[in-house]
Amino acid sequence: MTIADEKVDFGSMRPAETAVVVGGGVAGMQAALDIADQGYQVVLVEKTPSIGGVMAMLDKTFPTLDCSACILTPRLSQVSRHPNIKLLTYSEIKGISGEAGNFRVQVLKKARRVLEDKCSGCGDCVPHCPVQVRNEFDQNLGYRKAIYIGFPQNTPLVYTIDKDNCIKCELCVKSCQRDAIDLSMEDEQLEIPAGAIVIATGYELFDVSQYHRLGYGRFKNVINALEYERIINAAGPTGGKLMRLSDGKIPKSIGFIQCVGARDVQKGVPYCSRVCCMYGIKNAVMSKELQHDIVKNVTVYYADIRAYGKGFEEFYTMAKERFGIKFIRGRVGEVSEDSKTKNVKIWAENTETGEFLKQEHELLVLCPGILPPKGLKELADYVGLEVSVDGFIPIQYPASNPVDTAVPGVYVAGCAESAKDIPDSVAAGSAAAMRASITLAQGGEQ
Repeated sequence: MTIADEKVDFGSMRPAETAVVVGGGVAGMQAALDIADQGYQVVLVEKTPSIGGVMAMLDKTFPTLDCSACILTPRLSQVSRHPNIKLLTYSEIKGISGEAGNFRVQVLKKARRVLEDKCSGCGDCVPHCPVQVRNEFDQNLGYRKAIYIGFPQNTPLVYTIDKDNCIKCELCVKSCQRDAIDLSMEDEQLEIPAGAIVIATGYELFDVSQYHRLGYGRFKNVINALEYERIINAAGPTGGKLMRLSDGKIPKSIGFIQCVGARDVQKGVPYCSRVCCMYGIKNAVMSKELQHDIVKNVTVYYADIRAYGKGFEEFYTMAKERFGIKFIRGRVGEVSEDSKTKNVKIWAENTETGEFLKQEHELLVLCPGILPPKGLKELADYVGLEVSVDGFIPIQYPASNPVDTAVPGVYVAGCAESAKDIPDSVAAGSAAAMRASITLAQGGEQ
């Protein structure tokens, strides 16, 4: 049993010694660890059954192509075993009152129908479940049972029963030798006293189906970047085998379209999402890394390449010179499908040469921009904050206090404030942790 599995009386915590971190992605985990390392209690609230965030879905990270799971897994273990961190996964914030040094945070802890202090994560229950549904962790490309964990490093390693799809056949109950399954469990309302709050709720990807002309949802071989990530991930639905969805074949030609749902005033996203260029280039490189003897043509269609992080420009240059990735500056105007081969045809203008192009690819990957997550405005309302015109939580003094909101004692980290890559999200998590720790040390005084 891990520290996170222990029964905790959250109401007995002292607000002057406790911080609540909302969101269990890489920024939230960093904030929780840094606050906890200073001797304060941290309650980490995550709405999904596991911490890890979007980073847990990725295969590699840019610009080093390090394994995402190799970086993340030790961090998951540190968080789950830290004596000062209490995990509340599968839980949502439902209200916040009070002020710096004395907040009251209302949390709805949803019923897993699996007892956290008894489940060992053995998975013996899964083969007995007769219900199979789309796996949202795999971007609905794979399948899971009604009793499930999202991924092998699920933290805490406790199964969850999907109440919307559970038919209450009780076969999982009968198969569990630890008596860890209780189908009668109900949601639980908790109140947590806290002196400081860190909001690190992450992001959502733009719904690329809004661009009907690009064919997503109409053509099987047009996918988005996160679906591509799950396809090439060894723990994903294809076991890491690069393939197209129409026939399972390895594509010889792949196109990547950048800025889908970014820098588009008409779609309500006028800002640059910062990470799209680099993750698009990374995925293009990965196609060559995985199948260099088969994938012959990889083309990136872009508006501008914004590679301004450490090692980013060098990575961009390497993609062109070492891997032979083609870069065409120009927006894709239209996408169609060959009815026989299911290949994808695109029409675009090369704005550098003025040439109109008609190209054919066996797989097309749309790289969407970053949006604030659903529920962020509601969370901001709980603490009396207004979201910005872009929907993110604004910083009052960006130059001098880059993680401080307009409400004392409430800090923001990661993509809850604006689109960020992993290193910047981690840095913001540490900064928010320091500001929260100062608030706790001062008893709420600013």
